[in-house]
Amino acid sequence: MPGPAQALRIIYMGTPDFAVPALQALHAAGHEIVAVYTQPPRAAGRRGRKPVPSPVQQAAEALGLTVRSPLNFRAAEDREAFAALDADLAVVAAYGLILPQAILDATRLGCINIHASLLPRWRGAAPIHRAIMAGDPETGITIMRMEAGLDTGPMLKVQSTPIHGSDTTLTLHDRLAAMGAEMVVGAVAEIAAGQAVETPQPNEGVTYAAKIDKAEAHIDWSRDAVEVERLVRALTPFPGAWCEIGGQRVKIHGAPGGRVGQRGRCRNHHRRPAWRALRHRRAASHAAATGGQGRHGRRRLPERSPGTRRHRALITPPGR
Repeated sequence: MPGPAQALRIIYMGTPDFAVPALQALHAAGHEIVAVYTQPPRAAGRRGRKPVPSPVQQAAEALGLTVRSPLNFRAAEDREAFAALDADLAVVAAYGLILPQAILDATRLGCINIHASLLPRWRGAAPIHRAIMAGDPETGITIMRMEAGLDTGPMLKVQSTPIHGSDTTLTLHDRLAAMGAEMVVGAVAEIAAGQAVETPQPNEGVTYAAKIDKAEAHIDWSRDAVEVERLVRALTPFPGAWCEIGGQRVKIHGAPGGRVGQRGRCRNHHRRPAWRALRHRRAASHAAATGGQGRHGRRRLPERSPGTRRHRALITPPGR
């Protein structure tokens, strides 16, 4: 692939899968990735809990790039080593650390960030999860210049994408990661050419996407069915929504297939409590286990064919 009109010396900073496509795209565009910063290997798996390199480290090593994994930048030697790279620009995507001002100022053209929301909505750690939970009709990617505040810097590029009723955090994550990769290549080219336009974020519409607490994954069946359905999608695949049945913890891997209509209402459930919207499943499960017999020995009608309108809940709430 031919190089860009002006190749830059770039420090790339990222850790999870979300940050991999942008690293690969910048490398493919011909920029010189002088170093990749990522979080140190973390213990993973149940056998031995061996440290596993981050997805970004694995991708960087596959490209033959230098990888650095400081715990933080509190040590003067780590800040000095960063500055000594003499980079033009730092590109950050879900790195996992708040960068001190010394790092933000260490490169000639500063630092830019790939953020997975339409800023200023959902500043913070979990914008994809929170957008689905809130029932937002759309989200997107914002390429922004980094400053001391949390995701408060001026915007360089913004692009939106709809949140479909079938989207989970996994599907939306992958779509946004690909968008971010394409957008950051364009943003870097504009910065290199001196053509980047920075737009301050509006003061209205600021919300914060707090980190997901595992306690949020426990399903409260008294909540509205639409809210529970969004919760399940937002927490798929991690940490996964769950409930208890017969004293055992059950993780929910899917949600009812009801369509979301105007005003965020689920047309199949009509905003009934989640336990009531899913109550039918207990009878259906019993019928399947008894060859189609109802609870009182009466024969049930056959299942409707795929594509007909019916509830498809995966579980029934405890005690119902």
